[in-house]
Amino acid sequence: MEYIKVTKENLETEHICCAISNNKDIQVTSKKAWLADRFDEGLVFLKSVERGKCFIEYIPAENAWNPIEADGYLYIDCLWVSGSFKGHGYSNDLLGECIRDGKTHGKHGLCILSSAKKLPFLADPKYLKYKGFSVCDTANNGIQLWYLPFSPKAPLPRFKDCAKHPHVDETGYILYYTNQCPFNGKYVPILEATAKEHGIPFRAVKLESKTAAQNAPTPITTYALFYNGKYLTNEQMNDTKFLKLANQ
Repeated sequence: MEYIKVTKENLETEHICCAISNNKDIQVTSKKAWLADRFDEGLVFLKSVERGKCFIEYIPAENAWNPIEADGYLYIDCLWVSGSFKGHGYSNDLLGECIRDGKTHGKHGLCILSSAKKLPFLADPKYLKYKGFSVCDTANNGIQLWYLPFSPKAPLPRFKDCAKHPHVDETGYILYYTNQCPFNGKYVPILEATAKEHGIPFRAVKLESKTAAQNAPTPITTYALFYNGKYLTNEQMNDTKFLKLANQ
């Protein structure tokens, strides 16, 4: 398999794997705009030269859009290999390049979000354990911070206090999200329209800066849905799933 690094110079001509529609699709434009602003912060987007979901996206943890304290680490936004790409060792290739990059730049190690059991849009904990990762912190909604230190003396990453106990002081459905995930560009407006049509209390909070994301009341910032203050899920929804959740 050949891989290519997406950069400012080739961003407009390369597909971004998780959303492979044309460049005029809101999912693509929102993600690419988000990426364009992250490259200067050290973000790396490495992907298969073939079209499909086979890529890794990582960034120095100091610049991650998550409420973590992991200075000196690389934070993996997403490692996604699916469909016909699975079972060929491509995840190992991509993760291996991230490890090589981290060691070359003198990083303490890698960290990534997961959970005790596999959840949608999160790394598979079985794979992480197989690759030598272990849990270094856990929020009380079950979301875990896993890490792979490069030395026994590496400091332990952790969640910030604001994310350790996910909660919001609002009633109804509250959704925190960013444009890091391209699907939000399409589906968040659908949820807003659906909630309005059915009289369901709903408010979407778009995190538009690193500072806002690093101080969010949730360890997952790409998509975190709360109801009456309590965290519900990180699973993106269409109108049908949302109405089923709301018992409409």
